Amino acid sequence: MNKAVGIIPARWNSTRFPGKPLHLVAGKPLLRRVLERCRRAKNLDSLIIATDDMRIARVAFDWGAEVSLTSARHRSGTDRVAEVARKAKDFAHVINIQGDEPLVDPRLIDKLVERLRSNRKIEMVTAAHPFENSAAASSPHQVKVAVDLSGRALYFSRAAIPFPRNLSGIKYLRHQGIYGFRRDTLLQFVKWKTTPLERSESLEQLRALENGVSVHVLVIAKGSPGVDTPEDANALEQKIARVKRRALP
Repeated sequence: MNKAVGIIPARWNSTRFPGKPLHLVAGKPLLRRVLERCRRAKNLDSLIIATDDMRIARVAFDWGAEVSLTSARHRSGTDRVAEVARKAKDFAHVINIQGDEPLVDPRLIDKLVERLRSNRKIEMVTAAHPFENSAAASSPHQVKVAVDLSGRALYFSRAAIPFPRNLSGIKYLRHQGIYGFRRDTLLQFVKWKTTPLERSESLEQLRALENGVSVHVLVIAKGSPGVDTPEDANALEQKIARVKRRALP
């Protein structure tokens, strides 16, 4: 069994942006943009939207998507994904794809699956890329990751890591919140209690490191921005408009 399923968690009651999955960006719901990008991935054997809201479920059905209704009590998207994965016993690998990253690269999804399939020692894999603007690394809203020489995550932080004491020109890596799990690892992950570093940084991926999970990091050239607020959605709409204008003859 070497099949991979992509699961997109989507909830309505975002604190900063209620109704975000169905917010129109350049005339198309945000979640549908994510779905269409994911459908271009070649290594996924199935693709599922996981939601607790019938408003999202109804429109996703209209798009021809497979939908799994989940509990409304989940604290995180990972918990929601795990509920679906628990029933998806035919899949060895689970890709947790953020429902608010409408420019996610299908090739990155394929690379995550390939990495899990090619190395059985990798329990969990994610992605990172250099900051285009190093000053952005100081923002606590941008998560950074430090990796070892073999590409494993050493630490994730909201602080700028590593500290450049000798001004060696090291590049800060921005963590992109997409994850590939071995199914058994994911189901174990959500059983663990929150850990001290996880609570300190408010970063659930630290729970994996604190429990000894090997997290591999694919370092890519560029990442895709997430949409956390209405302002982010407006900025994305402007970016799409610029791309369309450049494409005109």
